[in-house]
Amino acid sequence: MTSAKLVSLHRRESGGEDTLWAVVASMGKRHRVAEVFRSHAAAAADMAWRTQQVQAYVDFLRRNEQPVPHYSLAPIKRTDLPRQWKPLPALGFLRGQFI
Repeated sequence: MTSAKLVSLHRRESGGEDTLWAVVASMGKRHRVAEVFRSHAAAAADMAWRTQQVQAYVDFLRRNEQPVPHYSLAPIKRTDLPRQWKPLPALGFLRGQFI
């Protein structure tokens, strides 16, 4: 019975291995994949954390006439990520590292 469960899990992992969940950061018309996760729940938790971090600085950004980044979730295939892609720090936009 245990080996049947292992085979079943292996099949699920290999079938969805190529599809990931991306947390997408948007500022105006520019979009960037901030982070990728294997599960929707992990991506949603990261998006909520990033949104909370941005909200802490929203007044600062508006006073300095800077766009406020917004985060969303999207399914993405591993092959759709750029070759040099690196995760985006949640507050990287404060250091000019958004794009």
